Amino acid sequence: MTIQSYFDPVPEYLWQKNFSESSFFKQIHFFGEDFPDLKGVQIALVGLKENRGASKIESANRGSNEIREKLYELKKGLGSYRVADLGDLISGETREETYDRMKEVGGQLMKNQILPIYFGGSHDLDYGQYLSYQKMKKLVSLLTVDAKFDMEENGPATDQHTQDIILHQPNFLFSYSHLGYQSFLVDPTLINVLEKLYFEHVRLGELRAEFKEVEPLIRNADLLSFDLNAIQSADAPGSMDPQPFGLTAEEACQICWFAGTNEKLSSFGVYGYEPYYDDAVNKTAKVISVMIWYFMEGFYSRKDSLSFKSSDYIKYTVSLDTKPSTLVFYKSKRSGKWWLEVPSQDKERFDRMSTVPCSYADYQTAQKGEIPERWINAQIKML
Repeated sequence: MTIQSYFDPVPEYLWQKNFSESSFFKQIHFFGEDFPDLKGVQIALVGLKENRGASKIESANRGSNEIREKLYELKKGLGSYRVADLGDLISGETREETYDRMKEVGGQLMKNQILPIYFGGSHDLDYGQYLSYQKMKKLVSLLTVDAKFDMEENGPATDQHTQDIILHQPNFLFSYSHLGYQSFLVDPTLINVLEKLYFEHVRLGELRAEFKEVEPLIRNADLLSFDLNAIQSADAPGSMDPQPFGLTAEEACQICWFAGTNEKLSSFGVYGYEPYYDDAVNKTAKVISVMIWYFMEGFYSRKDSLSFKSSDYIKYTVSLDTKPSTLVFYKSKRSGKWWLEVPSQDKERFDRMSTVPCSYADYQTAQKGEIPERWINAQIKML
């Protein structure tokens, strides 16, 4: 099957609107009368309508076009856009078939160096996003932003999908990080499970207290899955699972910008929009559109080559009085970001993971003679 056969075109009422010449819409290719030529495209917008994994469904099937309309109205940002809107992925006869379609489409896009941005649909669709990496034969790191852990034994798919990812065989998940959860929504035993697996988790309060310190976690991700319920309902009322507390819309956009600047990240998804619960002007759709806009701004601001032996990086070696006797750090001359080298005996398997993102604070910790926790966690995962 060609990739076009997986998609329904963008509705005519959208691309016939009178958007200004400086609008986002005027800078992209889209599936209207014809499917866009993907040669040279860097980012593909993929609308989703699948919502059978959610317990409450009112109008989620029109969510992708509500988001699309708000996105099209925005002004073009920096960079020379090479973006295509592929339209809406045609849902399968079952949820599992939709996951498989995401797996095939995402895999094809990434094979051609095209980053898919998924929007709309229920949060369990990040399982399909994850499956799209299966044929790549490499370990990947997942970052989820969510008010909950979605690792329940029972209930709808939106409450279980993270567990499905962690338990999936064959296993190609190297690390899992979770941002923005709220303690009163999470079973403490699940926190213990994550800690035993050396997966990282950051509560909403911790995230706010040291916002810049979560940037290395975001920079370590290959794929990002963002559930709207992580944003407070005052800013995003149109969530399938609205919460009175959570990230502000500004904080959500900052996370998306960090993710966009991550040279390693190759897919991004925003899930859980329910137009039925949105306000009269579809505020939540606007928030999602701006999140996507900031992600793309970050993407077109990428600076680092990740070639640590090149002259683009400064190498710092810190001596310790314990094992390991030295720690090696790299600082980018272009972006000012830091990385930490983690040795592994299985270099073929862990080649991509041997230099992990870190912060200047980790370098300062090493200078005090202490081993940064980030190094310890990465070392354990490589054993």
